[in-house]
Amino acid sequence: MSTHAPRTRIPHDPPAHPAPGRPPGRRPKAVAGALAAACALVLAATGCAATTSAATSTAATGPAAPSGAHPSTASASAAPAVPEPAALADAKVNVAEGATVGVGMPISVTFPRPVPRAERAAVEHWLGVRTEPAVTGAWSWVKDRNLLDGQRVDYRPPAYWKPGTRVTLRVGGQAVRHFSIGRSLTATVDVRTHTMTVTEDGRPDTRIPVIAGRPGLDTWNGTMVVMDKQPKVYMDSRTVGLGDAYHGYYAWAVHTTTSGTYVHQNPNADTYAGRANVTHGCVGLATDGTAERFYRRVIPGDVIRVTGSKDTVEAGNGYGDWNLTWSEWLAHSATRHADGGR
Repeated sequence: MSTHAPRTRIPHDPPAHPAPGRPPGRRPKAVAGALAAACALVLAATGCAATTSAATSTAATGPAAPSGAHPSTASASAAPAVPEPAALADAKVNVAEGATVGVGMPISVTFPRPVPRAERAAVEHWLGVRTEPAVTGAWSWVKDRNLLDGQRVDYRPPAYWKPGTRVTLRVGGQAVRHFSIGRSLTATVDVRTHTMTVTEDGRPDTRIPVIAGRPGLDTWNGTMVVMDKQPKVYMDSRTVGLGDAYHGYYAWAVHTTTSGTYVHQNPNADTYAGRANVTHGCVGLATDGTAERFYRRVIPGDVIRVTGSKDTVEAGNGYGDWNLTWSEWLAHSATRHADGGR
């Protein structure tokens, strides 16, 4: 149940859960048990006010592990000429060691305090990315919805990662993290036809009737990335200024924005899926097993695209990085530099 108000996004679906939104000056409370412990990025739900169940979140993060913890295949090239910034000592990374993620997952590094503009180029130089096969990519400073300017820098290629790519991230002189890119999966939601088409490895194979945000509480438009997922999330409309519109647990919740947008099971979809948009901003799936099947199929990093709606989700609202063109992405880099996957 995501919610948005006209020009103000608030997450949620009718009797369903927290809604994706950006209420003026308000943010839903995210009581994320396992999720909060797992996620290094502080991405509190602002839409469907969410509280995770005891279930495990699938997007574990944290400080990068010392390179001694795992054999490193990171670049053996000489260290940058500039001194290593102190900010890297407390940096956190959004992808867990050894994880397999979807083709849309950016590398996102966050800091407990803003990095001054004068130090950002040095930070980029000391964040090394090596890929097999080689991939061109670049760092870009993103204004995270819940953080201050200078507290988050992301890395992405010009287009989605290629399936099977192996990635090694070096954070400063010691810390190293390894992960890989799984198969390609994109789910495209057309709010005008009330359908979601799932494409895996380039082949559209599933068309699912859905419900989306009703007029005035429209689902975010644009490209989002699965941040994490939980079998059960508590959503409370009171945390996003919608009174008693909804509150309760909603199952098979796939999290796509910090403001609270989810793709989740919604009983209203049993009646309206494929026919009308009636949620507070989230995408709802039927209770006949449809929602659970989609939940079990996706992984963090998979791409969720919404077409035919209104306001485009911002880069820092979850992983909205792909809504920027490559030239726009480079414009927010301190070095204006794209590497070759080193």
